[in-house]
Amino acid sequence: MADPSPARAPADLRDKVALVTGGASGLGRATCLALAEAGAEVVVADLDETGAREVAAAVGGHAIATDVADLEANRAAVAFAVEQAGGLDLAFLNAGVSSGCGVGDDFDLALYRRAMGANLDGVVFGTHAVLGALRARGGGSIVATASLAGLTAVPFDPLYAANKHAVVGLARSLGPALAGEGIRFNAVCPGFADSAIIAPIRAELRAAGVAIIPAETVAATVLRLFTGDASGECWFVQPHRDPAPFAFRGVPGPGTAGDAA
Repeated sequence: MADPSPARAPADLRDKVALVTGGASGLGRATCLALAEAGAEVVVADLDETGAREVAAAVGGHAIATDVADLEANRAAVAFAVEQAGGLDLAFLNAGVSSGCGVGDDFDLALYRRAMGANLDGVVFGTHAVLGALRARGGGSIVATASLAGLTAVPFDPLYAANKHAVVGLARSLGPALAGEGIRFNAVCPGFADSAIIAPIRAELRAAGVAIIPAETVAATVLRLFTGDASGECWFVQPHRDPAPFAFRGVPGPGTAGDAA
C-alpha cells in the first residue's frame, strides 16, 4: 500500500517549540524542515555544531552543540530551548549511530560505549531533561527514534538491535506512564532509511534491490505522532506501506500447575 500521507491535512504546529537531537543531517534534518513547514519554532541540537547551525538557518530556528550521551549536555539543550524560544512542547530524540562492533572477537569497548551512549542514553537522558519543560507547558509530545531493528532480530549488528529494543521498551512503558500528565511518548521504527547510518552499506543495499526509505517519509511519520493522540506506540516505517503502530503480541499470562506438566 502506498503511503497516503501526501493526501493528509498539513500538520499545524504554530506556536509550538520543538527540540530535535541529531538534527544536522538525515532523519533529524528532514524532521526539522517538516516541523518548520508546519509552523513550529525549531531548536536543532547536534554534535556537529556547524551542521546544526546550517539547518537552524534554513528553518529560522536555533542551534546548539549537544552530545546526547552527556546528561548535562541534554539539560543544557533544554535550557537553551526555553531561553531562546520561551518553552518546549515537542522533542524528537533522534541522535544515533551504528555500533561498529559485535560481542565476540570484534568487540570494542569504546565503540560499544559510543553506541549505547548515543542510541539509548541519548533517549533516556533526553527524556529526563525535557520532562520539566513539557510539564511547565501543561503537556507535550516526545518521539524517539528506534528502528525496525528494535522490533526484530538483527544478527549482523546485535548491539544495535539491543539498544533499539531498549528504546522500544522504554516507549511502550513510558507512554502509558506519562499519559496522565498530558505527555505522550512514542517511537518511530524505520527500516533502511536515508541517513548517515546506512552510508557504509548503501551500495550493498542498492545492489540487493533494497528500497531506501526517504528521510522525508520518516519525518512525516514523526509529525503524525506529534499531532496525533497515541502514546506508548512504536510505528514502523517501511517502503510502499502506510506507517502504522506495530501490533505486539500479548505476553502469555500465568497458567495452572497442570499446564506446566
